Amino acid sequence: MIPLFLLASLFALPADTFGAPTDAVPVSGRAISLLRRNQSPRDVTEWGTLAKNQRDNLLAKYGSPSIQKRSSGYNLIVDQLYDSSYYGSLAIGTPAVSFDVILDTGSSDLWVAGSSCGTSCGSSPTYDPASSSTFQNLSTAFDIQYGSGAAEGYDAQDLVQMAGFSVSSQGFAVVDTVSQNLLTSPVSGLLGLAWQSIASSGQMPLWQALASGNVWDSALFGVQLTRYTNASNAQELEPGGVLNMGYTNSSLYTGSIDYINIPGTPSYWFIPLTSLTVQGTSISITSGTTAAIDTGTTNIAGPASAIQAIYAQIPNSQPATGEWVGYYSFPCSTTVNVELSFGGNTWSISPADFAFTQTSSTECIGAFFEASTGAGSPSWIIGDAFLKNVYSVFRYNPPSVGFASLSSVAIAENGAGGTVPSATIGTVSAAVTNTSDAPRGHALSASLSTLVFLAVSALLLL
Repeated sequence: MIPLFLLASLFALPADTFGAPTDAVPVSGRAISLLRRNQSPRDVTEWGTLAKNQRDNLLAKYGSPSIQKRSSGYNLIVDQLYDSSYYGSLAIGTPAVSFDVILDTGSSDLWVAGSSCGTSCGSSPTYDPASSSTFQNLSTAFDIQYGSGAAEGYDAQDLVQMAGFSVSSQGFAVVDTVSQNLLTSPVSGLLGLAWQSIASSGQMPLWQALASGNVWDSALFGVQLTRYTNASNAQELEPGGVLNMGYTNSSLYTGSIDYINIPGTPSYWFIPLTSLTVQGTSISITSGTTAAIDTGTTNIAGPASAIQAIYAQIPNSQPATGEWVGYYSFPCSTTVNVELSFGGNTWSISPADFAFTQTSSTECIGAFFEASTGAGSPSWIIGDAFLKNVYSVFRYNPPSVGFASLSSVAIAENGAGGTVPSATIGTVSAAVTNTSDAPRGHALSASLSTLVFLAVSALLLL
């Protein structure tokens, strides 16, 4: 998928829209510029591998029945590998060092590659615990499994800054083993933006610490993602939109925000999926069906029977084979119109986002694919193929997800190109301490452990 970007007049990014804490505070809040991880020019085999990895990762993420795993600011997003993923940046430690991290509302852990990661982390920048005076090793193992690999390391705490906010004792994982190709430079890790109840570490996510700490103007965050999937001149990295923390940016949407409450105890950002139409035909949706809203998933996954019904409305579509199992191909000449409703307004998906990639001069792969999630998990996973078409809001209280129509300003950013945001450290405007009581081993700060060592050494010399 290759999103479109800002018009030339919109290319220039505000001086205060930094990936890490920013210097100036917008009237209504702070934001984080996002970078889009664009799809690089690849052959069909490489696209097939990417598609398979996406499906495998989603099944690993949602397939298990057990769930383990007052100000405002913004952070600019980067679009990486042609809408494949979107990342922003944050800073960790004292002194602060900035890192780019995938923004994922489908998980809850923050992890970054550690300095001991070695060759498995490739050229991605790494975090050095010994360089931070506020680092604490919690001495508990950390392990995240993906369909295409895993990230392993240990739980820790340190000072984390993002979009002008500072959180002391923020839990995260220092990863020293990463499966091949799990990280693509300049990305160093992943920031989970779902709820604490599904955090593998058991620690409170960064966003939740800020929302519950009363440092945001409003206890919510908003996301706008750009589209480059149909931009012929798209680069591997493009401006990807913005993450608004503690406010909603009214310049990026029109009308009101349509909020849908999360049913039951918050875990994923899941809401009811009430209707789905393809080419004007309604697809049967079982009563009580829920969908997870997931910025960390490129496409859209659903039950096999529903996915089959979707492609039945598209003449000459057929199940794909090989690494494309679970996906469907269809004639690229066909304009596919899809609409979704979550109990409120009806939202359209651009035909450009429905076409995930092209496998021949005439055949395309659709963005909807088959996946069977585990008991207790949402049966639909709604990823970036939908989210590029709306301004999305994730609200702390009451727990809910909201959508609004994109403004002309936001739409103009699609495929427009421009300066790619870089990881930058700015000025902190508000601070909070994460008081999460996650399980831990023996937590010693780097400075304290040094003092203990020196004291013991002194006693031995007496």
